[in-house]
Amino acid sequence: MPKPRKALVSLEATPYYHCVSRCVRRAFLCGDDSQSGKSYEHRRQWIRDRMNTLAAVFAIDLCAYAVMSNHYHVMLHVDRQEAEGWSEAEVIRRWQELFTGHPMAQRHLAGEALLEVELKLVSELVTLWRTRLSDISWYMRCLNEAIARQANEEDNCTGRFWEGRFKSQALLDEKALAACLAYVDLNPIRAGMAETPEASDHTSIQERIKAALTGDSEQPAHLLPFVGNPQEEMPKGLPFRLEDYLELVDWTGRILRDDKRGAIPANLPPILERLNIDPRYWLHMTKHFESRFKGLVGAAYQLKAACQSLGYRRTPNLAACRELLT
Repeated sequence: MPKPRKALVSLEATPYYHCVSRCVRRAFLCGDDSQSGKSYEHRRQWIRDRMNTLAAVFAIDLCAYAVMSNHYHVMLHVDRQEAEGWSEAEVIRRWQELFTGHPMAQRHLAGEALLEVELKLVSELVTLWRTRLSDISWYMRCLNEAIARQANEEDNCTGRFWEGRFKSQALLDEKALAACLAYVDLNPIRAGMAETPEASDHTSIQERIKAALTGDSEQPAHLLPFVGNPQEEMPKGLPFRLEDYLELVDWTGRILRDDKRGAIPANLPPILERLNIDPRYWLHMTKHFESRFKGLVGAAYQLKAACQSLGYRRTPNLAACRELLT
């Protein structure tokens, strides 16, 4: 039986999560339908636009994404500290970017004088909304519902567009984080839709490469930046150097191509050496990350600690994590 979402997400264990949503039946998220001849490519922009909207509302950062024909991948970073720092007015303003809100909260935001009992109600609402604005399930709900409504309206139909629940994986350490980042960014190459990362349309890696090629020091604004290797007083961002990660993805993408299968060059990217990852295991993870790991992903000791904090009776993925991530 599937575990409830609260048993899969523990911000005490990690703020990083990989989520996947898939369409039902033969519903198209994007791409070309060979049977009808209809193109759904414009829907890719729907996803990107919605992600940009949510980035300005939620205390959740987008680390990576890949939009495929009948599913999409997102890798998210939950910033609970940011949400806790918002004022009541900021929480109300953000919530009303997505929902109507509550008349009492609207009056409070407008500066009207409220009775003590009314202020208590507003405070309770703000507490609830603050929690939701740093909650992955609410983020995915706001993303998926909007896309489903647009798609159903365009297709002139009703009913489910997405499968019942999105899939999520908790990324407990740097090895899992790096492997999942590359797994998401290399989706089009594995699917035979692109030959190189820079040709992988509608992916975060393509955006990062384009920004890097401009010579501008700024990384894409709506993506969580790479801020360098772990250090004291680490700034907010992914704990790798951008140039190291781009080299790693380029190296991995070349090996994943059919004409390069089985060949592992001797010039390993430095990031693999720093993370102490065997290149054979790395290639396996970047091909099969989603299928090899269920729910929690990280070194064995991290996995055991997370399972204990979540109250698990068993430790899922233990054998795979010992083999690939220890």
